[in-house]
Amino acid sequence: MTDTYSPPPTQAAPYPPPYAEDEIDLVDLWRVIWQRRKLIVSLCVIVVVATAVISLFMKNIYQAKAVIVPVTGKESGTSGMLASQFGGLPGMVTPGAASAAEIVALLKSNILREEMVKRYNLLPVLFEEKWDPVRKTWKKGGVSLNPLTYLSRAINPPPKGVAKEPGVPDMWDAIRLLDKIIQINNNVKDNTITITVDFPDPEMAKQITEYLLSTLTDHMSNEAKRVALTNRKYLEEQLTTTSDPLIKQNIYNLIAQQIQSAMMAEVKENFAFKVIDPPKAPDKKSKPKRSFMVTVAFVTSLFLGIFLTFFLNYIENVKSRLHQPEKTIKQI
Repeated sequence: MTDTYSPPPTQAAPYPPPYAEDEIDLVDLWRVIWQRRKLIVSLCVIVVVATAVISLFMKNIYQAKAVIVPVTGKESGTSGMLASQFGGLPGMVTPGAASAAEIVALLKSNILREEMVKRYNLLPVLFEEKWDPVRKTWKKGGVSLNPLTYLSRAINPPPKGVAKEPGVPDMWDAIRLLDKIIQINNNVKDNTITITVDFPDPEMAKQITEYLLSTLTDHMSNEAKRVALTNRKYLEEQLTTTSDPLIKQNIYNLIAQQIQSAMMAEVKENFAFKVIDPPKAPDKKSKPKRSFMVTVAFVTSLFLGIFLTFFLNYIENVKSRLHQPEKTIKQI
């Protein structure tokens, strides 16, 4: 009896590949995008036009820049050599030799900016929209119809003892505004300090930069003279407490050093820093960058429209799957 050969039965896959029906190729993706092309185009047009209109209402901002270099102890003279020979005295400070960190801290300090605002009367300049140049007074606002204004005052009332007239800016408002428009950059590698001022008026941006440098020079000069006077008084007191001729001679030398430091502070030119690049009135605005804003708005809205298209398509697929069992039951 002849046996006939029969091939083994083909083994079927035990389970179908998961979510095989959800696999979408590039053609399907393009088909989904093309079906909702009107939605994507409409979203891009709305966002781009809105961004362009908003950018047109934004004020042009001009940036003035100045670069300074701190004057080291060697450049400011030999004021520190005698003090080091004597071994140093309590409270002894070498005027004219300030580090970059000290100058940056002063430029960012509230005391320097408050001094600048008071000296040059910058409140009407910083808050020009609230100043009446004809009457030389602040514009008094009427009754606000915005309920959030009164809610904000109720939640954050002014501190006790601080009487601030509504609508009238004060020194704290000026300091907060200067924090936004003044930027200080310390380049440790090159030992340079860059000061930038952003303002709607290019000439005033230059003026504020010059005001800041002038106030810094005067402040450091006055501080150096104060320190020199304090040290001189201390040294003169030490003359009456010692009888050693060598120590007395060193004290006389240190007194001469303090007199020299006070005289150097009076000169002020290149006293604590040198101006490498003085500020100039810019001829071009620094912001807003309207073309860049429109480009970013277009790219963002395009990706948002594509994402919204795929999301809506996913919702439709889920709904169709939920209704599919009902159709099957009705057919049975």
